[in-house]
Amino acid sequence: MIVVTGGAGFIGSYIVDKLILMDYEVAVYDNLSSGNLEYVNDKAKFFKVDLTEGNLNLKDVEEVWHIAANPDVRVGLEKPDEIYRNNVLATYNVLEAMRKHDVERIIFTSTSTVYGEAKTIPTPEEHPMHPISLYGASKLACEALIESYCHTFGIKSWIYRFANVIGKRSNHGVIFDFIMKLRKNPNELEILGDGEQNKSYIYISDCIDAMFYGLKAKNNVNIFNIGSEDQIKVKKIAEIVCEEMGLKPKFRFTGGKRGWKGDVPLMLLSIEKIKSLGWKPKYNSEEAVRLAVKDLIQDLANDTRHP
Repeated sequence: MIVVTGGAGFIGSYIVDKLILMDYEVAVYDNLSSGNLEYVNDKAKFFKVDLTEGNLNLKDVEEVWHIAANPDVRVGLEKPDEIYRNNVLATYNVLEAMRKHDVERIIFTSTSTVYGEAKTIPTPEEHPMHPISLYGASKLACEALIESYCHTFGIKSWIYRFANVIGKRSNHGVIFDFIMKLRKNPNELEILGDGEQNKSYIYISDCIDAMFYGLKAKNNVNIFNIGSEDQIKVKKIAEIVCEEMGLKPKFRFTGGKRGWKGDVPLMLLSIEKIKSLGWKPKYNSEEAVRLAVKDLIQDLANDTRHP
């Protein structure tokens, strides 16, 4: 049995689909705070579980894909406790349950924000980590917990630091925000910051492929960056969204180099380490953005929760 926490969410649901295709027995643990039950594969077992409450039952589980987290970086500004509980405390509870039930493997989704404002671009895995957001700090804390459990209790781990992952089923992030804003007011689009923020974006299918490629590594602790090999500016993303929606709104910038406190304006990860295993992204950042925009426009058009 393989457990996927957050398996009703964006990235987690795709991992469940992939595992089911590989004929694994899969259980999904999700509290549905941001996930969607419709995204859960019919062949997976679903359990509504709050990871922050502890006492997880991982009996007869051989592997955990720990994807559950609060993925919205901006939440840390208003609800620091929510970031701590859903990221750090939840990860501790998962690790404790793994220890008690002798689960040997964990695959964990981390983030580029653990590096903060990196001095080296593209940023390699060995770069010093100085997060400037509570979200980045929480993910770094989770990484430290996982590494310590691996060395103390013989667990093996795969830790993936993502660039911006985009595509169908996503319900947060700049593309989603732009589409929602334009649905409310097609004449004006607010863009946080100056629109010059320049970051790497990876399409969901590339991200999932990379995660499974990474499992070829057999160290006790395996850490990989996952992203595309180029960047795209926020203003260009806004232009693509408007083009795909057939709109020509006025852009209104809030000003400053950051979209919000904790925003990292420049991000590009070095992916040479995972490329050495034989993986490379199919799409560059602009191609990924255009695909994701089309995905989300269609998603939202069919979703009665976002009229």
